[in-house]
Amino acid sequence: MTEISELDPEDKKIITLARSARARNGVAEGAAVRDETGRTYVAGTVALPSLELSALRTAVAMAVASGAKGLEAAAVVSGADAPAAADLAAVRDLGGAGTPVLLAGPDGVLKVAAAAE
Repeated sequence: MTEISELDPEDKKIITLARSARARNGVAEGAAVRDETGRTYVAGTVALPSLELSALRTAVAMAVASGAKGLEAAAVVSGADAPAAADLAAVRDLGGAGTPVLLAGPDGVLKVAAAAE
């Protein structure tokens, strides 16, 4: 596992933003994405009776709704052991194949660095 301090500063930033969203909102997951211009979008899990979205899919949707044309990277903070297939698909849809997806635990330790394929 990679400590967050060993990451690129921009990747460290989106993990920190994702951790903050998770903690601030008291949700199962927090996520952040960085678009092609360097703007970041932060979200938490959406769990309503009529709408359920993972934090990462919500962050991607926020980027799209704000006019992003692509993604440089994505991060999710979760207790999961791997990014969900639907999350990887959403990142791939906007960022293209190979866009890095960083999965960190609640402690900020990077568990998985995957690519949206």
